[in-house]
Amino acid sequence: MRTTLTLDDDVAAVLARLQKAERRPFRELVNEALRRGLQQLTAKPKARRPYRTRAVNLGPCRFGSLDDVAEVLAVAEGESFK
Repeated sequence: MRTTLTLDDDVAAVLARLQKAERRPFRELVNEALRRGLQQLTAKPKARRPYRTRAVNLGPCRFGSLDDVAEVLAVAEGESFK
């Protein structure tokens, strides 16, 4: 199939470098790049393992209740926080 294709400058530069380094026809490089890209685009995504965070025992709470922020700050920083 014959078609006109407009390439971005960065893509054209990479293809030109490959063509020079590998001494292969431009058409062959473009077709190979498209095949690889299409395979990657149509492939099923790899299954990911769920991320787990290990629990750590920090010991008992040093403050009676964390609901009263002013009380927690008074205990943590002394009464000078006010």
